[in-house]
Amino acid sequence: MAYLTLKNVNKIYPNGYHAVHNFNLEIERGEFVVFVGPSGCGKSTTLRMIAGLEDISSGEFLIDGVRANEKGPREREIAMVFQSYALYPQMTVYDNIAFGLTLQGVDEDVIEDRVKKTAAILGLTDYLDRLPRALSGGQRQRVAIGRAIIRKVGVFLMDEPLSNLDAKQRVTMRYEIAQIHQETGATTIYVTHDQTEAMTLADRIVVMKDGYIQQVGTPYELYFQPENVFVAGFIGEPPMNFIRGKVQNGFLMFGENRLDLSRRQDGMAKYEGKEVVFGFRPEAIQLGLQDGAYQIHSQVELTEMLGDNTNIYVTSGDARAILKVDSHDTPATDIPLDFSIPLQSVYLFDGETEKVIR
Repeated sequence: MAYLTLKNVNKIYPNGYHAVHNFNLEIERGEFVVFVGPSGCGKSTTLRMIAGLEDISSGEFLIDGVRANEKGPREREIAMVFQSYALYPQMTVYDNIAFGLTLQGVDEDVIEDRVKKTAAILGLTDYLDRLPRALSGGQRQRVAIGRAIIRKVGVFLMDEPLSNLDAKQRVTMRYEIAQIHQETGATTIYVTHDQTEAMTLADRIVVMKDGYIQQVGTPYELYFQPENVFVAGFIGEPPMNFIRGKVQNGFLMFGENRLDLSRRQDGMAKYEGKEVVFGFRPEAIQLGLQDGAYQIHSQVELTEMLGDNTNIYVTSGDARAILKVDSHDTPATDIPLDFSIPLQSVYLFDGETEKVIR
């Protein structure tokens, strides 16, 4: 039996807004699961229902097989790390980390021992006597995490904990959160809108849109086996390229290009005269015309040299795409550019449902 189970969970607010629709998920003990999606997709609302901070309108939430819908936050043995840190400004780092244990009436010697061990894990040993205002954003977030992990609860919930940090601090904290998870082995549910955080931290990712789960899978599965256009476009940076067009005599035509879709996918005859979405990732291409691949003729509009690679923005007829190449292969702008896409790197989606064509 899964450690955490959500069965047909819905959240409907008094004004009638349906924030989360029929959410079903099983999470194993010790698993690191990330909820990801754009703002307003329902990921934080779902996290707050798990924490007991929001009522569940319908459905069930089980902890180790026991219904927890009616249990308060403290009864659920869950610790939460907020986006805003939520530190007490008048308390030292030591007292902030120890706060939960102090409320529980834990012996002072035990508290001191656990605070020191927690601080050592988080690299905060030299800062225990400081107030939060004397710390950097990354250090404050570590204090917030320390306050959560010192309680040794079964579940950690993290609601966009890195969103207030700069880019360098986010990279450092991602690594530290991964290390903390390895050391504690706690079940962790992490909410973010940043697909890079999701891909680097998660055992499994739950992709959400408009309150619905779009796909659940490992980072590898979401990247290489997306279920629909939304997941394919959300996971990956730069995002997947999509070209829409009708199938005519088995071919997709745009600009100077005529692509034989039957080379990539059997059973395309049923899509004759219908719209399909042709997808490929920016890094999947090869410059030049390669045999045994889809050959595309395009025009370079803009280049972005990023150091180890270059993003090339191209057009072909009304279609636009981003190509990712080695920086040494950066072309000039306003010139023709031919590139190829290996057949196995192409994704086809139904133009109406936007679901992948198997």
